[in-house]
Amino acid sequence: MKLALVIFLFLRCFFIAPVGAQVLDRIVAIVEEDVILERELQNEVAIISQRIKESKTMMPPDYILRKQVLDKLIMDKLQRQLAERSGININEETLANAANDIARRNNMTTAQFRNELEKQSISYQSFLDNLRNEIIINQLRGREIGERVKVTDREVEHYQDTEGKLGGDAVQYRLGHILVSLPEGASASAIQKANSKVQGIVKQLREGQDFGQVAMEQSEGGDALKGGDLGWRPISQIPTLFVDEVVKMKQGDISDPIRSPSGVHVIKLLETKGGGSGQHMITKTQVRHILIKTNELVNDEEAKKRLINLKGRISDGDSFESLARAHSDDKGSALNGGSLDWVAPGALVAEFEETMNKLAINEISEPIQTQFGWHLIQVLDRKQQDNSSEFEKEQVRETIRKRKIEEETELWLRRLRDEGYVEIFHDRL
Repeated sequence: MKLALVIFLFLRCFFIAPVGAQVLDRIVAIVEEDVILERELQNEVAIISQRIKESKTMMPPDYILRKQVLDKLIMDKLQRQLAERSGININEETLANAANDIARRNNMTTAQFRNELEKQSISYQSFLDNLRNEIIINQLRGREIGERVKVTDREVEHYQDTEGKLGGDAVQYRLGHILVSLPEGASASAIQKANSKVQGIVKQLREGQDFGQVAMEQSEGGDALKGGDLGWRPISQIPTLFVDEVVKMKQGDISDPIRSPSGVHVIKLLETKGGGSGQHMITKTQVRHILIKTNELVNDEEAKKRLINLKGRISDGDSFESLARAHSDDKGSALNGGSLDWVAPGALVAEFEETMNKLAINEISEPIQTQFGWHLIQVLDRKQQDNSSEFEKEQVRETIRKRKIEEETELWLRRLRDEGYVEIFHDRL
């Protein structure tokens, strides 16, 4: 007997409620070796309902909202279980650092951020639980999908020769999206049924039905609970299979059905807005350093002491170049008197670059620590450089990569759902 089914039978017996027991404890769905309880579903429905109200979108019927939220919970459970089997865990330090980063981005201390959450009736522990879940799922997707996605130079060139001529990112598009999904290897009858459903959706929309409402009620895409809104995107960030349609559409247009491996899609061009582009200038820095590595014989205190001594000798007239050749543990740059030549932003580790950027020309830093050891840094010169060509290629490469990841993620999630053991108690929805 399949393990999930054994557990299901056990849980079913365990959760048989005695007379007067709270309905909130009943099982709504079995997901592999786990369950979704009524209280989980109700809590998530309440959160999503609040978001929908705040967005001023028409609320879908209760049974539709519960179904969409349950689908989301099922996918979260399937991904968390796969992450656990893959050995992906987030320790408390990583979680705390991520929470502190979010607080900083909102210009708050952690304590202020916590108080703000509580004012909104959100417990800090619930926030941490959701954050942990998000980090784990992102790491899982990175491992399952991101590491497999490669972008070739030829793909970059092809993009620049074709889509690059569409105006680049000068125009932004806001799209609505509806998906009627199909499993891998779907039968002819299943395909016909999906096509018929999509044709009906297109008819409804072209007759004036509210797109967000239809998306919430009928879409099986991950954006359904947002009314199918994909947000503002330049052409470079629109899924490849939509691009040819989007550039031909006018605001308010509804596309014909678009078939993909994951199902049949309908898109609506909600809005467009202009943009601009120009040169991409960067500041390059000519820099040199002396590195002292720590080891069994040289601890942090000793490394700093040596560098302070070397800085004093430079102040007294000794040559930076000569001392770098004689004392630096970075043997590659030591041969050139400690020179790292001209470096672009992002080329060096963050601690080194942050210190370097604060130095005046010819100024020598105090000893600073990075993952490589302890450094003395001297900036020799700075210059502005037009990096537009290289920047454009890197942007294109990242754009293609994001597209591939988005498309692969959609297929991967559909496969995960199709292959997972899920039993839903429809009489409880």
